[in-house]
Amino acid sequence: MTWVRRSDEADRVAEDARALGVRAIALRADGADAEALVGAVERTVEAWGGIDVLVNNAGFAAMAPIAEFPLEDLDRTLALNLRAVFVATQAALRHMESGGRIITIGSCNAERVPFAGGAVYAMSKAALVGLVKGLARDLGPRGITVNNVQPGPIDTEMNPADSDFAEILRSQVLALPRYGAAEEVAALVAYLAGPEAGFVTGASLTIDGGFTA
Repeated sequence: MTWVRRSDEADRVAEDARALGVRAIALRADGADAEALVGAVERTVEAWGGIDVLVNNAGFAAMAPIAEFPLEDLDRTLALNLRAVFVATQAALRHMESGGRIITIGSCNAERVPFAGGAVYAMSKAALVGLVKGLARDLGPRGITVNNVQPGPIDTEMNPADSDFAEILRSQVLALPRYGAAEEVAALVAYLAGPEAGFVTGASLTIDGGFTA
């Protein structure tokens, strides 16, 4: 199982933003705790008066053969990768007007799983595709778009580019022989959050270096 909690980095990002004259706060909440998650949304609304863009980016990955997969890891995967998206979206919609954006961070494993042990993780990310399509239909009349970004191998703490696993992906799986950068994913998210993407909704946009090619 893999999880990352970096509240110190969130605080640093908020501090850097404030140094540039941008209003910013950092809040911490366990995505598996619905009450805490709704509370974080409400505290955000108290600070800003509403919500224009929601990016559902928390996630959990546990890898194991299905015959040995612990039930608690299944529950944790679904709680963070699916239930948290539903809870945060529902809470944010109470404060989101026309022109709002909802963006989920899925995975290219929703379309391809080239290794054993990833069935549950892939299931949770594939379910996001259906959720996003349905939400796009539900929220289109309100002028709110809903989209899904599906990263492939990205150089992060959860999946570093200098690992043995990364070397296998670069040499055997990826069309581009490198890992992606978080900034590249962020650029795609920024596009979906901006006015240029006003006619894009219900889409799953893959950024994976050819992982699914």
